[in-house]
Amino acid sequence: MGKLAVYKYMSMMFLVIQVVATVFTIAGLYGGDVTPIGNTARSMLVYILPVMIGINILLAIYWLVRRRWLFLAIPVITIACCIPYIGTLVQFRSLAKDADATNGLKVASYNVALFGKETSGFMAQDILAEMRRQKVDVLCMQEYSNISGDKKNSDSYKEYFPYMAKGREDMVIYSRHPIKANKTILFDYTNNSAMWADIDVKGKEIRVFNIHLQTTGINRTLHQAAKLQNQDYDVSNSRVLSAIFGNYTMGMLFRSSQANIVASEQRASEKPVITCGDFNDVPYSYVYNTVLGNMVDGFKECGSGWMHTFRGKKAVRIDYIFHSSSLKGLSYYISDLTYSDHYPVFMKIAL
Repeated sequence: MGKLAVYKYMSMMFLVIQVVATVFTIAGLYGGDVTPIGNTARSMLVYILPVMIGINILLAIYWLVRRRWLFLAIPVITIACCIPYIGTLVQFRSLAKDADATNGLKVASYNVALFGKETSGFMAQDILAEMRRQKVDVLCMQEYSNISGDKKNSDSYKEYFPYMAKGREDMVIYSRHPIKANKTILFDYTNNSAMWADIDVKGKEIRVFNIHLQTTGINRTLHQAAKLQNQDYDVSNSRVLSAIFGNYTMGMLFRSSQANIVASEQRASEKPVITCGDFNDVPYSYVYNTVLGNMVDGFKECGSGWMHTFRGKKAVRIDYIFHSSSLKGLSYYISDLTYSDHYPVFMKIAL
């Protein structure tokens, strides 16, 4: 009798955990459909979706072992609802090997982190060599610096990229095709920005957006906390966590406003659009959904394997290439360049 009571108690406890996990997972899937302004808690659920999916998988195994088929249906259905989200992180297809042999436009997006502020200019030149090797036609850089050592990057890049458009100081678009027009998009109360350039590709004009949205502020907060601790200031874990939460929440609100501005500019374009950049946000977030709009996520269309673009401890996908549905993606991948805390993202697009 005692053993039966324990089994019933365990089943009830796991059922409660299952219901909570399912509710949080489904809420997270739709958390990016509402603006974070006034909906911060709901919007932040999207950031724990991988954890919630993992919990549902473990619970499915538990119900399978216990042979509780009715309860097993709950995590199975929940995980099935997550398949579109999982597709933004991993694709089970092989990378197209003949994509570069097909006519089209090769686009790259790379947050170069000011080329590490190194003084020799080697990083900038090695990145250029990689773009040559990858046969890139259009390169969008964020956190760009035109000075590397005693050289201007715009001078050394122009042999391979004869055309360039500059946005704010840290934004640039390099192109092997003529640039007909460009515009800088400034965001209020921040140094982040966006830009676009109309590029003539063999008689067909494409509007290429390069965007860099507000950072999360987590790394800066941790750095400041460590600096204060080294100076013998008392910095408790609760204060650090509170500062991280505050900075992340503020960054999320900034990014949502910036995403609305970019989306408005995209909708105003009468030309096909390609959007590249460092969004500083994860798939299915409000920022991701807003900028994507009715466009196509290049990775979901033609990417392969697990996609992560941030090289730090948080191996997440925050850099993207989207395009109008009138265009077609051929390949999408990252390169393992280690000159920044981001990986460069490459996409071949058939016009």
